[in-house]
Amino acid sequence: MPRHLVSRTTAAVAGVLALASVPYVASPATAADAVTTTDGCLTSVPDPGTTAPVDICFTLFRPAGATKDRPVPMVLHSHGWGGSRTTDPTAFAYLTDAGFGVLSFDQRGFGESGGQAHIENPDVEGKDVQEVVDVVAAQPWVKKQKPGDPVLGAIGGSYGGGYQFVGAFSELRDKGATRFDALVPEITWSSLTESLFPQGVPRTEWATALTAAALPTDALPPIVLRGFAEATATGHVPAYLHDFLDRNGPEWHVRQGRRLDIPVLFGQGATDNLFPLDQGLKNFRRALTDKARAQSILVGYNGGHTLPSALPFGSNLDVPLATSDACSPMLGSPTFADLGLRFLTQNLKGVKTGLKGLGQLHLTTAAGDRCVTVPASAPTTAVELGEVVSTVGVGAPIAYPIAQGPLTIAGSSKLDATLTTLGLDNRAFLGLSVGTSPLDARIVQNNMLPVRESGVVINKLRTGIELPSVAVDVPAGKTLFLTVAPISDMYVGFGSRVVGAMRMKDVVVHLPVVD
Repeated sequence: MPRHLVSRTTAAVAGVLALASVPYVASPATAADAVTTTDGCLTSVPDPGTTAPVDICFTLFRPAGATKDRPVPMVLHSHGWGGSRTTDPTAFAYLTDAGFGVLSFDQRGFGESGGQAHIENPDVEGKDVQEVVDVVAAQPWVKKQKPGDPVLGAIGGSYGGGYQFVGAFSELRDKGATRFDALVPEITWSSLTESLFPQGVPRTEWATALTAAALPTDALPPIVLRGFAEATATGHVPAYLHDFLDRNGPEWHVRQGRRLDIPVLFGQGATDNLFPLDQGLKNFRRALTDKARAQSILVGYNGGHTLPSALPFGSNLDVPLATSDACSPMLGSPTFADLGLRFLTQNLKGVKTGLKGLGQLHLTTAAGDRCVTVPASAPTTAVELGEVVSTVGVGAPIAYPIAQGPLTIAGSSKLDATLTTLGLDNRAFLGLSVGTSPLDARIVQNNMLPVRESGVVINKLRTGIELPSVAVDVPAGKTLFLTVAPISDMYVGFGSRVVGAMRMKDVVVHLPVVD
């Protein structure tokens, strides 16, 4: 049970929130469709290093007709980074009209909630989510599987997807099982360190944007601000910042041997260059049990955290293609939100909704007009590329031809090579691109990943170097290229700070070719 609950309003309403031995005062607002809306706060664990409990504030939406005798399943919601909870009942009408209750809450450090954001730490935000679930479980009109265990789903994107995983995994760690019955996370991460600092190279534009979004509310702890400042000054991610972030995602729990045994509908942005497509693919492959994966779906669409790529040129400079979803309609729903409603209805109410595509990956192509369905994202075809050479620190991108169209790639590619480097801290950036020639080749879905090698090395074998995960149709008359660049605008200031060169011999590119 939450230890304390305090209303933000003044009029008392008996029975809206029934918490044993916990005082509560509330003032409901009634929408046109008779949804009862109640604001409140609970107290959760103190910030690390402090002793004062932290308020976590929320808005609860009770649909018309929900009573102790006619209980309804619940859906949690929370906001993206720098945002706040939703208080307008019309925003959740598609859920409440379908007979779901909803609770939307301000995450620690944002909105009306107190404390500072520890970026989905299982010992901090994980405890907050568990307390929120306790509030839901205490409602007499919420359907339960057993006392204290509500029938419960969750929605939200980005940071609003992060709370879903930290809540479910922290319950699994602390209680041996999670009370969540289905999740619908969008555009969120598997590993924060891998997303923000792939191979220790910061995604500059996004690190700056995330820090700026937290400054108005003083949401970030000083250690994070200090770490980003140090990384900017030195070009290296300090160990204490890496350690702060390393536990804050599904990948850490997977390393501890934990897997979620509940169905998940993943929505991941293929043109997302903060939490790219590979983060969703890794969650689908690693974070679930085999049984749960067979009941889950991943939809990749062109969208998410999408900043334009101009160096090298990226495909999402064409804005309409950066926000397309061909897969939700292919799966029988006009939008991903509609698909999410069907997913929750089937998994929380037991009502068959005609869901198809379970256990599979459904990826919108870069052109945005086709959905490719594959059972897995691993490479299927190896192509020998020979020698690839790039300057580091300064210079222009070079595109090396891999294969002629027509060809479809859908999933995660890797590269093997023998490296020779001449600089002190060699960083080049790799991506797949498509064009009629090296001069007009555009980076597919706007993502590049670094390959990094410290110091001078001679003929060092590197295998399994990750290339960005993509879905793309390469039409006849065009070529799939490997673009190698010494600098990338996603990593401004974090290329090599000393000019050098990188040569890759005996390059083999492993591609997920779709037959």
